[in-house]
Amino acid sequence: MGRYRGPACKLCRREGEKLFLKGARCYTSKCSFERRAYPPGDHGRSSQFRRRRESDFARQLRAKQKARRIYGVMERQFRRYYEESLQRRGLTGLNLLQILESRLDNVIYRMGYASSRTQARVLVTHGHFDVNGRRTDVPSMLLSPGDHIAVRDGSRKRVFFKDLRSIATEKSIPDWIGRDVEALSGELVRLPERLEIDGNLNEQLIVEYYSRR
Repeated sequence: MGRYRGPACKLCRREGEKLFLKGARCYTSKCSFERRAYPPGDHGRSSQFRRRRESDFARQLRAKQKARRIYGVMERQFRRYYEESLQRRGLTGLNLLQILESRLDNVIYRMGYASSRTQARVLVTHGHFDVNGRRTDVPSMLLSPGDHIAVRDGSRKRVFFKDLRSIATEKSIPDWIGRDVEALSGELVRLPERLEIDGNLNEQLIVEYYSRR
């Protein structure tokens, strides 16, 4: 399974904003972006003072890279999601965001059972979750409305999951997800509407990026 293995904070610095890739750490003073809010590299600090007009291609590329990094998806897989969104009815950009939001690791993160998508991906890979009663270790699994997710019985004895109920209770969940904290389970009720997805993502620029090639 391909995944980015480099420093997560560099991705935030490259995009010029917090992508909250490291969970709770991003909300503390330990966050690297708080100390170095400029692009990485030898010329990163000086580039923030350089004024230049971004081309259309640059804006499209940045929008695509930002979405990829937020959801932890590699380029080949992201392109497949785009091609799948073309086949669905409705707006291509919205279809793409709904596909990304319906990934198993993202849904577990949205339920509050992981502090970040990266942590959710690790938990799934280690086989701690069942989907519709069957063990799965595929973080990129796309869920459909009505699919049920639950922590496996064998994993509930672990310290992490014993403490998870109190942690998850403090986190709010979106309306398109159902959750039973006591049972450590949840359900994808429906696909999210556009207003329920991160407003900082510009799906139109992503569509333009792939359309021009």
